[in-house]
Amino acid sequence: LISLLSLLLGTTITISSNHWVMAWTGLEINTLAIIPLISKSHHPRAIEAAIKYFLVQAAASAMILFSSTINAWQTGQWDITQLTNPTSSTLLTTAIAMKLGLVPFHFWFPEVLQGSPMTTALVLSTVMKFPPITILFLTSNSLNPNLLILMAISSAALGGWMGLNQTQVRKILAFSSISHLGWMTIIILYNPKLTLLTFYLYALMTATVFLSLNTTKSLKLSTMMTSWTKSPSLNATLMLTLLSLAGLPPLTGFLPKWLIIQELTKQEMAPAATIITMLSLLGLFFYLRLAYYSTITLPPNPTNHMKQWHINKTTSPTIAALTSLSALLLPLSPMLLTSI
Repeated sequence: LISLLSLLLGTTITISSNHWVMAWTGLEINTLAIIPLISKSHHPRAIEAAIKYFLVQAAASAMILFSSTINAWQTGQWDITQLTNPTSSTLLTTAIAMKLGLVPFHFWFPEVLQGSPMTTALVLSTVMKFPPITILFLTSNSLNPNLLILMAISSAALGGWMGLNQTQVRKILAFSSISHLGWMTIIILYNPKLTLLTFYLYALMTATVFLSLNTTKSLKLSTMMTSWTKSPSLNATLMLTLLSLAGLPPLTGFLPKWLIIQELTKQEMAPAATIITMLSLLGLFFYLRLAYYSTITLPPNPTNHMKQWHINKTTSPTIAALTSLSALLLPLSPMLLTSI
């Protein structure tokens, strides 16, 4: 309870602060609050994940404090929106990339997610990304466009390529997260509100996938193959959510990709839009494979896992609501756009 309340407090402090030191304080509270949740199982892999997470986040937080101090030293301003010093701006971009897990600072993220329980992995993929994205949103006017676009395209590429040869579901979702962050980062300079919309829809779809997998206890592709015996209807809706996360029309996940491509074209960045769209096809491949394993394919060889013919009758209204939103929000896109 203390950890969850601290998470809530840290996130609220960061997203509502104008002063660099308050934003840094919120990020530190967040980091310290999530560590007990990662290491809760006392498994060596979980402890390793907690230590990796702590070291990376502590280094990134120190860099944020360093960049804000240089900026205050040069300009006399502690306001987050007044980041005018170029050195501070580059340092801050690097620090936020470390916090989010953008390429080339992505190495910690799949390892930490793999060592965490499913629900903690969900928090790491969604809630913990919100404060750094808010800081990017507030400082978007003074960031280095070339550096951000390079990081964004590299993240989309690496998230797609590295996800292809994974068999662990949490690692696949980690690389999917890195690839989505690339989409959010490329548009933050031109339309920051679109970044927030992309993040909200990504969080919605990721939450649905994690909660569905947590219900069927599917941690590997091989267990996903047999999970349809536990809850057939849940697996069918999981396939829709995975395709939505891949960005296939007419599902919800198509909306942010469509709007980002449109905005990039308006900004005369058609080559960047073409590259990042082509790279999202890599992600589509492994989402299709996940969807295929979850519903369509029966394993051709005897599996090591017991088939559970006891069908789970308990349904979760939360998962049902999230799945509906993850698949059917596209017709409501005008309302979503006016709301942000």
